[in-house]
Amino acid sequence: MPPKFYCKYCGIGFPSVFALVHARCAKQGGGANHVLYEGSEKSKYTCKYCGLQFPTIFAMVNARCVKSPSRGDHEPAL
Repeated sequence: MPPKFYCKYCGIGFPSVFALVHARCAKQGGGANHVLYEGSEKSKYTCKYCGLQFPTIFAMVNARCVKSPSRGDHEPAL
């Protein structure tokens, strides 16, 4: 069974919300935990800053976004 719960900052999937929110996220500074992407699973994900589409959240958040106001990474729209 593929993961159903994804971190909105690093795109890694987890089998449960509990597992996701209790694990450290490498993309979050200061040792913070993963943050749940609250949108639905899709065939393509759209960046809320620039509108580019990606096949997975992981592919999206690991590419630079020229329109991102803070981190320089794409962020999935809900």
